Amino acid sequence: MSAVEIGTLESRLRASRDAGRKLLIPYITGGVDDQWLVTLEALAGAGADAIEVGIPFSDPMIDGATIQESSLRSLARGTTPEGVLADLSRVDVGVPIVVMTYYNLIYRAGHERIAGSMHASGVTGAIIPDLPLEEVDGWAAAAEPEDVATVLLVAPSTPEDRMAAICARSHGFVYAVGRMGVTGEQAVLADSARQVASRITAITDVPVCVGIGVSTPDQAAAVCETADGVVVGSALVRRLLEGCGPEGAAEFVGSLRAAIDAG
Repeated sequence: MSAVEIGTLESRLRASRDAGRKLLIPYITGGVDDQWLVTLEALAGAGADAIEVGIPFSDPMIDGATIQESSLRSLARGTTPEGVLADLSRVDVGVPIVVMTYYNLIYRAGHERIAGSMHASGVTGAIIPDLPLEEVDGWAAAAEPEDVATVLLVAPSTPEDRMAAICARSHGFVYAVGRMGVTGEQAVLADSARQVASRITAITDVPVCVGIGVSTPDQAAAVCETADGVVVGSALVRRLLEGCGPEGAAEFVGSLRAAIDAG
């Protein structure tokens, strides 16, 4: 696979993984408060290997109550996709930025236009959970020349043949969905989180990161025994909604980093 095919996001994550580091990708909703860009910098400083930034949408099908609330709060502040990308263009946090949004926003903006805007803003990957494998080519054809990797999701219920096809088409990393259902904190890590990671890592060399239902440092460390890394969203976003600010966000992500490294 050439460097062009791998792209910046996957190259960075592969290099960290191959050096023996487990990957930590925290999630924050873009525009959630006045300090969200400062929070990005704090998360990078606390040990994030990449940061997922949600572009808020009014009907987020995969998101549970916490991230829905953060999206509504962000939209009430006047946040737009263009505004999130413009804000991102003004910072360099030193780690790759991956945006997560829904296809309605991509379609309305136009593939080429928004892919170009992502590249200009320093975004290196995109997660579009409602864009199925069979319909990804149109978007990917616009995104890949702009070095915006298309990160695809694999659910615990995904059959083996489809899993292989998704892994072959996913770039940056493969997003392993830790449990069936929407995003949200869980007191107990679902068995499916480690099971789906094991199934995926057996068939692909693309980095595999587990998200959805990973809420605590101990859970993150447990997942990383099998997966290459972890995505943590709701537990962090809840703290931001409660007013923890950049310092509190960094403290939480630092605790995740310490647990993963110790594990």
